[in-house]
Formats: sequence, C-alpha cells, structure tokens
Amino acid sequence: MATKHAPPRIRRIYDAPDPDDGTRVLVDRIWPRGMAKDRAHLDEWLKAVAPSDELRHWLHADLDRYPDFARRYRAELAEGERAEALAHLRELYDKGPLTLLTSTKEVERSHVPVLAKELERG
Repeated sequence: MATKHAPPRIRRIYDAPDPDDGTRVLVDRIWPRGMAKDRAHLDEWLKAVAPSDELRHWLHADLDRYPDFARRYRAELAEGERAEALAHLRELYDKGPLTLLTSTKEVERSHVPVLAKELERG
C-alpha cells in the first residue's frame, strides 16, 4: 500500500537542517568529508542501503550509465542487508516526513532518487 504523505525529501548533508525535514537519514556508505557529526543533525546513518562500492565506482566512471546504474541498484536493494535496510527506511517513511541525506554533488544522478522512488512505491 502506498504511503499517503509527501515524498521523501532529498537534500545534501551540507545544507542547513530544515524544520520540515522530519527524520533525517544519511544514506551514503562513507561519512561526508568535512562534516562534523554534531553538525550533521542526523537521526540515523543507514550505510547498508547505499549501493555497493563496485556499482558506485562503475557509475562514477561514466555518469551516462545512470539508467543502467538505477536498474542495477534496484536489484541490489532487493537482496540481503540492503533489502533489510530498505525495509527499515520504509518503516521510518511510513511514520512521517523523511529526508534522505547525501554528500553526493550530482544528487540527480546518484542512488538517492532511486531510493526515494523505491520508498514511494511501497
């Protein structure tokens, strides 16, 4: 069943927190460079939901691979530890507003929009 509230927000962790962020979850495997933990204002750091290092490096070698990356990442999200992490993220999303945080510069061509769409699909 689809959730009836707003889609998950996607923000860079370097942006100042917003009162409308709701639950703030960092969804990167690596801690953001230059970000002090007390400045991050996180509720959770869910490393396990991030794409594999292999897949992430494969995309960064050529951002035009993004459509294939999205397909491969969705396949990763269906298995093992990532599937469990996605289920936990869905629970958080079902409880109310959720903001997915990343340090990625190219947010539109990262794992985060794929993750947000997976959450919206339920």
